[in-house]
Amino acid sequence: MSKITTELLLERAVPRSTRLRKIETLNLSKLQLKAGDLDPRLFSRLRHLQKLDLSDNLLDKFPNSLTLPDLRVLNCNNNKLEDVTALKQFPQLEELTYENNVYLTLNDDYKVMFLLQNLRLLNGKDITKLANHVRRVNSRKLTSKVTAHWEKFFRDQLPEKYTVEQVKSIKKKFLKSVQTNVVYGPSSLSEFTRWRVKMIAEEFLAYSLGLELNTDSEPEEKMDEDEEESTESTASPREAAEDAGQVTVTPSKRKRNSSKPGSGNKRSKAQANTKEKAVVNTRKSSHVQDDPAPDKPRTSNQPAKETTPEQGAEETHKNGEQFPREQSNRRSSQLTGEQKSQEEDNGVVSLTPVKNSKGKEDVSAEPLHFLQCHSKGNSREDFRTQLWSCVFEPLLDCGARKDPIVSSSRTVATCGGESVCLIDCETGTVLKKYKVATEEFFSVAWTTLTMVISDSKKKSHNILAAAGRRGIVKLIHVAADFCYGEIKAHKKPIATVCFSPTQETHLFTASYDKRIALWDIGIPDSDYNFKASQLLVLEALSIPLRIALVLTCPDQYLLAGCEDGCFAWNIKLDKKQKSRPFEAVFQFPGEDGAMTTSHRVDGLAFLNDDVIVSKSSKPGCIYVWSWSRSFDTKGRGCQHTLSAVILAELEWSTTNMSYLTLSTCPAKDYVFCGDEQGSVWMYNLSNHTTAWSSAKGKRSEKRIPPTQILKWPELRANGEQLMEVLINNVVSDPTFTYLVVLTSVNITAIWKKS
Repeated sequence: MSKITTELLLERAVPRSTRLRKIETLNLSKLQLKAGDLDPRLFSRLRHLQKLDLSDNLLDKFPNSLTLPDLRVLNCNNNKLEDVTALKQFPQLEELTYENNVYLTLNDDYKVMFLLQNLRLLNGKDITKLANHVRRVNSRKLTSKVTAHWEKFFRDQLPEKYTVEQVKSIKKKFLKSVQTNVVYGPSSLSEFTRWRVKMIAEEFLAYSLGLELNTDSEPEEKMDEDEEESTESTASPREAAEDAGQVTVTPSKRKRNSSKPGSGNKRSKAQANTKEKAVVNTRKSSHVQDDPAPDKPRTSNQPAKETTPEQGAEETHKNGEQFPREQSNRRSSQLTGEQKSQEEDNGVVSLTPVKNSKGKEDVSAEPLHFLQCHSKGNSREDFRTQLWSCVFEPLLDCGARKDPIVSSSRTVATCGGESVCLIDCETGTVLKKYKVATEEFFSVAWTTLTMVISDSKKKSHNILAAAGRRGIVKLIHVAADFCYGEIKAHKKPIATVCFSPTQETHLFTASYDKRIALWDIGIPDSDYNFKASQLLVLEALSIPLRIALVLTCPDQYLLAGCEDGCFAWNIKLDKKQKSRPFEAVFQFPGEDGAMTTSHRVDGLAFLNDDVIVSKSSKPGCIYVWSWSRSFDTKGRGCQHTLSAVILAELEWSTTNMSYLTLSTCPAKDYVFCGDEQGSVWMYNLSNHTTAWSSAKGKRSEKRIPPTQILKWPELRANGEQLMEVLINNVVSDPTFTYLVVLTSVNITAIWKKS
């Protein structure tokens, strides 16, 4: 790492200089500099420095006394800055850029606009008009609210003759109360509002009442655990930025306290954590010491590292910047893109597809991005974190980002390791990131709730549920960048979750405790208080791995693929029995051809209202079968053994590797499943579904081959090719525009159909 010396400063001056005091432009980019390398004594000699480039370094803060009185232009892009208040020491700054500092948020944009009175350009955007509004209108409104709060609640508490202790006590109470209760602007700016309110309140006490002014200019980064954060506005960070004319949009830094089901939720602020990376846990079973052996074929050699509850701070992050496609790939994954099958003319990776019956490629697709956004501790060396689940965000009029060509969401939630990411499939941008240091997330699911956030107006909002090793469901209001609650659903890990398509608050959680629970998560009020309740418990004979609600009767029947079979339960809530055994177990052909109920079902999804696709431990085979012909709802009792009516078998890899799950795209009659060699098997079944739907539809005698196989391209990291890539999950958006591939090597691959 280069240390800053006089010689270095003279050499990096533009143009080179012989005297420090003559330097006006200085380039200190790409030197791996940390805050301790910026020596105030040395910088104080740069009296006439006007332009400073500190981009592409490792700065997490600025020393408070750099003494650059004439600095006009500052570039801090691609660092690790966590706070901007130290920039007030450069009062002459006119142009400032700090893009790609993941810890900085929209709130920090507003702070620098207030602190730097001469600032005209922020991240390349003219902010003159907005800055004037922040400095004048915003300050005037907040001052009025602070004064009114004092007059209404605190003025009469201060006696005519008061002691020092009384002054300290009332000051502490007032500052805490005013920061909690004074609300102005969108919730995405609540941190900035609280920062300004504290500043205004201290000035008010100092100058109006003669109380001591706190001269500490640093922002209050932590609040008391029992202190609530006001978030009464419905405006999202992106909406706020658009209204304000901002370019870089990042979320407020948040953290919440634990709450039990049915409890309200206190909210507190925490410092943001990592960039686009997350945790290293290599296999589910490596973190489940007391569970059966669902993941033994794929366990890591390294034992799970125990973590203490105190380490479980969770944060939400957003990286709102956009990059050109190639730059996005390099930045997110540090993969060189040295691919033997790459076409030199257009840079598109050849898919080497299986030919269909006409000898033509059925689908033309190109790989857009290879993202390494779930790394442990942001490590670029982490190619071990397993990625497990991804779900596309439902469309809202003001919610998910719509593709300009098709009316489908292009925002997908992915989970693996300690983090959940929201990714824009088109740009490859990690829009938001949520982390829990002691968690390993296995599953995510979306629902849309009609909530009353402010002004008594009802509005639809997408809520993301995420669960995993700790048996806790996290509920995240994505537009507000806020995890507003949690449900302690199980004492053992949760393998998968899903919401009811008809009851938006009904959430199913399938756990390693061999139970599937149905929860009513409730609808949070304007303060994010909510009440969760357990409605039903389904008893299984083995660990449920995948669950699916029967599309024709989603309020009555649920299917689950388990470690030792495929089961069905009656979930109708008009029954008094809260804990229920399974109603039916399905038999499938085994390796010897005989029907058996004892087999692992690690893939399960509906292709349409009647056709089910499931993958069991029988090598080389995916079953397509009929729900209506396999399960007769009339006269059924409990625990019947039924033979699945097989419609077809899909040809698949002969691997014995488990937990490579499948998915479907019902609108296009497609089935997707990854394999142990990094390939994605795609099946277009549109030519078969019509025949299967007829009452006399016969079983396809021959195995149906894949329509196409997407081959994993050669990717290199640090000069070495990534080997042994397992495809854990493959999901397309509803219109099959994007295909998201989750791997065992901490890579999220995104393909787009041409």
